[in-house]
Amino acid sequence: MSAVPFAFPIRVLPEDIDFMGHVNNARYLNWVQDAVLAHWQKLAPAEEVASKAWVALKHEITYRKPAFIEDDVIASTVLESFKGARAFYSTVIKRGEVVLAEVQSAWCCIDAETLRPARIDDSLRRFFFPAAQ
Repeated sequence: MSAVPFAFPIRVLPEDIDFMGHVNNARYLNWVQDAVLAHWQKLAPAEEVASKAWVALKHEITYRKPAFIEDDVIASTVLESFKGARAFYSTVIKRGEVVLAEVQSAWCCIDAETLRPARIDDSLRRFFFPAAQ
């Protein structure tokens, strides 16, 4: 059961470009982080956004094609599941219909004050998986 994909537009900046004239591979991971955090901030209740933070546990990325300056890029991220303090996302980065990269990532929710893992309450499920209700 995965949620509806969240589209996150990306602006390719001059500083994203490496010595080969395309977006540096490491920048894709920044885009995934930006997309996942924007997804959380858009859908989670304000009190959850204020009291929680996220840290990446793992990224598995498959690069398909390079991105270039002035490309219109979209990161389509979807929350696949969450369990305890962990959330699992799948993100596809595209230029139009061309897949640039596919990323599977695992994240840990932490309490913003104590910086300790924070369980994701099942009551949040309805915000991220509305069809499951």
